[in-house]
Amino acid sequence: MARAFLVVMDSVGCGGAPDAADFGDAGANTLAHIAEACAAGRAEQGRSGPLRMPVLDALGLSAAVRLASGDAMPGLGAEPAGRWGAATEVSLGKDTPSGHWELAGVPVPWDWTYFPATRPAFPETLVAEVCRLAGTEGILGNCHASGTEIIAALGAEHLRTGWPICYTSADSVFQIAAHEGAFGLDRLIALCEALAPTLHAMKVGRVIARPFTGSEGAFERTANRRDFAIAPPAPTLLDWVQGAGRPTHAVGKIGDIFSHRGIGTLHKGKSDHDLFEHLLRLADDAEPGSLTFANFVEFDSLYGHRRDVSGYARALEGFDARAGAFLARLRPGDLAVFTADHGNDPTWPGTEHTRERVPVLVAGAGAGSLGLVAFADVAASLAAHLDIPAQGPGRSFL
Repeated sequence: MARAFLVVMDSVGCGGAPDAADFGDAGANTLAHIAEACAAGRAEQGRSGPLRMPVLDALGLSAAVRLASGDAMPGLGAEPAGRWGAATEVSLGKDTPSGHWELAGVPVPWDWTYFPATRPAFPETLVAEVCRLAGTEGILGNCHASGTEIIAALGAEHLRTGWPICYTSADSVFQIAAHEGAFGLDRLIALCEALAPTLHAMKVGRVIARPFTGSEGAFERTANRRDFAIAPPAPTLLDWVQGAGRPTHAVGKIGDIFSHRGIGTLHKGKSDHDLFEHLLRLADDAEPGSLTFANFVEFDSLYGHRRDVSGYARALEGFDARAGAFLARLRPGDLAVFTADHGNDPTWPGTEHTRERVPVLVAGAGAGSLGLVAFADVAASLAAHLDIPAQGPGRSFL
């Protein structure tokens, strides 16, 4: 029985979104701009020369970028041996839940709530609720911020006062940072979990616990992040597969993104390297008829938001090398789709996601162009491959 693997390279966009200007992102192109920087010698930290991604390029990566945006990827351009295309999002957000839910067949039917880029950013009633649940007299932050920067700036005050550091971004998100030892990891996670229903009722997409350790001048975030995401508004691909009696595997933060709905087995790790070990093992061991849904977040969290072009290029090249090992383990009849949920162009102003189309690269379905497709078509195609009914608006491109 056929197996399916959906691999999301978090934030690896390819430009060309028709509504990018509405988000202030006209011209953003994560992949093309990284390749251009590499070819021009502007991404030389820990690597050198043109961007090297032969495995995914052989599936059609550079062809997908040209289709999506008209931009080229210098140094790449192999004749595609896989099925390739680019997907356009219809949900009104460039965030993680919107992208993943729509890839899983459920576009977001509402407008997300975003907090203003003012100080304070949060309404007094929400601050009061955080204080009540945390048992503190106040909060720190209360603004838009980079997570690493706000911890560096306010970590010492947090240790002195015991007040949680609360911040947001251009996404629909409420983040709480706290020291694992001084504040307590369990206490932080319990605070976020208790606060989540209030924010979800406001249509804020995620409450994120951001624990850190260390002392002043040397604070570091840990791998114990927890996301409390609003539940999808309808059954997703994971629910369709599980409802058909098939096994589902979630690698990385997929469980958090989908509020653990439709997930049979969860595979977590401290890094994308750990997560890829799970993916390799599942290529060997996943059951016939199963769906494996994986997210690799470090492109976004470590390099996109930090506008680290060299780091992003290194991550892409490392991922590409391991993708070859993964593809070599697939069985006859397996289908693997590589895609992304949004962009995060490290050459773009600011530190936020960018509205872009995303590549869709398919191994196990022959060769040729898919053209421009919808995010939801990915779910419909995987359902068709697994021979189960699709319930969303997408159409199979197989």
